[in-house]
Amino acid sequence: MARRPTIADLAEKAGVSVATVDRVLNGRHRVREETARRVYEAANAIGYHAAALIHQRITAELPRMELGFLLQKSRQPFYQAFAAALEEAVARRRDIRGHAHVEFLQSSAPGDMADSLRALGGRTQAVAAVCLDHHLVTRAVEALRADGKPVFSILSDFAQDVRESYVGTNNLKVGRTAAWMISRTARRAGKVALFVGSHRWLGHELRETGFRSYFREHAPEFHILETLVNLDTRQVTHEATLSLFSRHPDIVGLYVAGGGMEGAIAALRETMDDGRFARGEGPSVIVNEVTPDTTAALQDHLISAIVATPLRELADSVVDMMVNTVQSGPADNPGQLFLPFGFHVPESL
Repeated sequence: MARRPTIADLAEKAGVSVATVDRVLNGRHRVREETARRVYEAANAIGYHAAALIHQRITAELPRMELGFLLQKSRQPFYQAFAAALEEAVARRRDIRGHAHVEFLQSSAPGDMADSLRALGGRTQAVAAVCLDHHLVTRAVEALRADGKPVFSILSDFAQDVRESYVGTNNLKVGRTAAWMISRTARRAGKVALFVGSHRWLGHELRETGFRSYFREHAPEFHILETLVNLDTRQVTHEATLSLFSRHPDIVGLYVAGGGMEGAIAALRETMDDGRFARGEGPSVIVNEVTPDTTAALQDHLISAIVATPLRELADSVVDMMVNTVQSGPADNPGQLFLPFGFHVPESL
């Protein structure tokens, strides 16, 4: 059996004396916060049995803060990664004893979103959420704000006049960037299709606006088809993409502006396998977010590019704003923070 790490091992790893470790463990004398933090990090690194006790000692005097996060689709790799990033962002805070309450919506109905917001807000001091832009959601945000519970919109904006701030990418620029890429990589000018999750996702609406405006201004020789709604689901996107390819075999571009990109990728693979599109002759396809499916499709040259949300930066930014608002009060006017998005091509991953 492996030898259990001792207090001497911990002191050596942290670069301090055994006496200093003893003071951290027992709280007999005050130790500088930086030193105590270093001891805690060393305890975690070597698997010291009292790491949890050390953490309790160094955070005992910090204010407790309950932060709520309401996300979509718990089974999607993107939202799983986002949840982990939010939990880690709260855990990294050294100025609070934070607890991240991460919940996933089980329904896309606006009323259910509003109910979930109210329920989560009742257990936390501030909420950040991914929600539709709908009057029922706005009313829930108004009620929470009146109760001193600030609400932040993330990824896609909502309740713009009453939420505290939006944190995410500039979705208008995301759409224009996707259009720019298709205009440069399509094998010729022709038909281009666009999927959105719902017209109630303001972020998707902005991406569509940017997408169409770019083609209108800089590549009018392309024909943009009527926008298709895929409910951000794999199955609907798969079936709709196969139908799209059947009705428009001459299509040259496709942008999946929200979720469900796995379904489009599966349809692409099927059409390549059955010979409807020869290798290298299919449409230029742009999707959002780096996941196992999108990474494999990009490396296989099935898709042309991925537009990616900077999850760690987004998580750190929204947690920082939530903490500051709880401590200092709401801003006079609702705001927004745009973060730079990532852009990946086959050779960059």
